[in-house]
Amino acid sequence: MTTIAEATGRVAALRRYPVKSMLGEQRAALELSPLGVAGDRRYAFIDDETGRVATAKNPRLWRRLLQCSATTGPDGVVIALPDGRAVPVGAADAPVSNLVGRSVHVADERAAGAVVERSDPVDVLAHGVDADIEAALLEIAQGTPGGGFVDHSPVHLITTATLDAVGLDRAEAVRYRPNIVIETPAGCPPFVENDWVGATIRLGEAELRGTLPTPRCSVPTLEHGSMPRSPQAVRYGLEHNRVEAGEFGVLPCAGLYAEVVAGGTVREGDAVHLSAGA
Repeated sequence: MTTIAEATGRVAALRRYPVKSMLGEQRAALELSPLGVAGDRRYAFIDDETGRVATAKNPRLWRRLLQCSATTGPDGVVIALPDGRAVPVGAADAPVSNLVGRSVHVADERAAGAVVERSDPVDVLAHGVDADIEAALLEIAQGTPGGGFVDHSPVHLITTATLDAVGLDRAEAVRYRPNIVIETPAGCPPFVENDWVGATIRLGEAELRGTLPTPRCSVPTLEHGSMPRSPQAVRYGLEHNRVEAGEFGVLPCAGLYAEVVAGGTVREGDAVHLSAGA
């Protein structure tokens, strides 16, 4: 277990993603509860043909979602489309269907047993984003109560030590879609998050517990808005951090999933303190 002195850091950035697989919004503060980050992954688009949740984990079908951004305003969530239009999330079925070339509808609560299609990132790197690759079905939110569309646990963290090792700048942290970016001290090893499984993480008013390293799919390698493709965003983990990720087995990982033990407000600049789990 990493010692408290080595692991102490600060909150460098906070983000939430109102619509699954779309770009989100940077926030000065986030409200956390056992359900996760307020307003995060609140909506998702559902494929009308299969009933599955649309996510860029299957890039052949859904990578264009990453060309959209979703933000929360006084009248609710608004989606900015690549052509410059801004539409309320409740009126976005038709324009998003046109964008992705499939009929979809928006959902505001996850159905029991909801699944996504996940293409193997090695296959995507080898054959390209347009290849017809067989995709595994993965039930989402297995570690989260409520009806949000998170992948597993309620909160996702990543450290600057890991970003630096991969060769990504702070702005490119969005490739991993974290809620909280933690700035770690100089000399902190990359993938230190692996050691935080079972640890108590205190930041701001909230207390988290690490659940498992975050398995990486092909999403970090894809275009994100104006950001170009970045094969290194997953290739580095494939080469340097294939670890046990709970029931999912040994996978390339970067970041940490966490559950919320005690809710509260987390603000940019808050100190981060770790202690070993019981």
